[in-house]
Amino acid sequence: MKIAVGSDHGGFDYKNAIAKHLKELGHEVIDVGTYSSDSCHYPLFGAEVARKVASGECRFGVVVCTSGEGISMAANKIKGIRCGIAYNDEVARLMRQHNDANVISFGQKFMELDDVLRRVDIFLSTEFEGGRHQTRVDMISELEK
Repeated sequence: MKIAVGSDHGGFDYKNAIAKHLKELGHEVIDVGTYSSDSCHYPLFGAEVARKVASGECRFGVVVCTSGEGISMAANKIKGIRCGIAYNDEVARLMRQHNDANVISFGQKFMELDDVLRRVDIFLSTEFEGGRHQTRVDMISELEK
């Protein structure tokens, strides 16, 4: 599976660890940056990951900043993106199962790396249920029009 990853300086270390983890699992990783811990702007990287997913180039995206908030907000500005912050294991599962999320966000300063990697795995291995949830996802898509 092809997965886009991106972060600002506040998520740089976790982004690299996530990319390594995904590659070890056999996924193709498209790293859109940042490529150093120098100060930079999270909207650039959140939007670029989202564009890769929205275009179909990548199936999923993973974004990281200090809190996970700003970069997820930026990703969600791109039409077709449903990004959530995986602040626990159950949410990582539910955002896929109920919301058909296609980008997952993390906050490096507020989450342990082991938890983040486990939640990436949960997110990627959970299928969207459809059914009544599809109606709600369609309603979200309508808001983009």
